Amino acid sequence: MFTLLVKNKMSQLTNPLEVLKSLSDATSMLVKTVSQSVVSVKAQMSHGTGVVISKDGFIVTCNHVLQGCGTVKIGQGEKTFNAKIVGTDPYSDLALIKAESGEFTPIELGDSEKLSVGQYVLALANPFNRNQPTATSGMVTSVNSTIRGWRGMTSMENIIATDAQLNPGFSGGPLIDVDGKIIGINTAYVWQRGIAIPINKVKAVADRLMTGRTAERGYLGIIANTVAIPEEIAEQIGLEQETGVMIFSVEAGSPARKAGLAMGDVLVKFNGKPVTNFYDLPRLLAEDVIDKETKITIIRRENLIETTIVPTVHGGEED
Repeated sequence: MFTLLVKNKMSQLTNPLEVLKSLSDATSMLVKTVSQSVVSVKAQMSHGTGVVISKDGFIVTCNHVLQGCGTVKIGQGEKTFNAKIVGTDPYSDLALIKAESGEFTPIELGDSEKLSVGQYVLALANPFNRNQPTATSGMVTSVNSTIRGWRGMTSMENIIATDAQLNPGFSGGPLIDVDGKIIGINTAYVWQRGIAIPINKVKAVADRLMTGRTAERGYLGIIANTVAIPEEIAEQIGLEQETGVMIFSVEAGSPARKAGLAMGDVLVKFNGKPVTNFYDLPRLLAEDVIDKETKITIIRRENLIETTIVPTVHGGEED
């Protein structure tokens, strides 16, 4: 929508001021359209923003907005609704709530796998249910980033970073592209960067919570850490990555023990995806791998070995 409007206008304009006004008008129109899918979220002790993902009132927001609350109210202009908490996933900082009444306009979903650095984005919020939402703009500065020690967790992986400023109350609001499609849920502003959870991850978590399933992670039963793979070994076995995850301990009776993994093995692929550092594992284990035979690749005594493992429901501290 935004892209097409700007292209049509730009083709007709020669005056620089007219070009700027055209861009301004298109941005305002984009914000106005998307704001129909943005709601305020009022918990007991905090205010945040939510994004409507279904006509019957399923809404995604951030888990930290709802922490410690039992009741939730959402607002959209002059209308306010009671909402119930359907489910939460503290690990990804996502929560799903459901309005108890009303009909809503769901936002159009984008594809966060197609994001590029430099892409223009807008962040929207309306934590206090004002007549118009708050909006900031910027560009994608990195994709698939990792934040260590995030909100008491070991890390938050696969996040989108932008230079769009996020003010208090932006948590749970949408990060949108120039077509008005949501590409992420804004969660924080750290190190002068806006941090957003990719929409593909949001959809996967929301789908699970919507069907009554908890957002569980698979459990391997290992103690491990990131190690460098010697260049000569990588060349010898034809591996195109410089690091992997070395296993230091295997818990008795665990999926790792049953799969035959041992101290000294270096895990380099899980479910067909590279494992380059310890922080890849929680993200990969959050996928739909529980109780499923999953292919893994390890380095053992300078040999590349493929085998399978069956992750179970996570039962304790992180691997």
